[in-house]
Amino acid sequence: MAVPRNRHSNARKNTKRAHHAKKPKHLSSCSNCREAKPSHVMCPHCGWYAGRQVMAAKD
Repeated sequence: MAVPRNRHSNARKNTKRAHHAKKPKHLSSCSNCREAKPSHVMCPHCGWYAGRQVMAAKD
């Protein structure tokens, strides 16, 4: 099993982790009501998914 011979400095460790930050979620628009919604999820405003209504709309 490989074991590091020397310790990495904090600067090298933190530079390696520079891309580990969380990224904002991308939202797409609903094809029925044009409201913003997460992709691959039923629209919470109108209840449509993939071009058909799967739930009744909220009042």
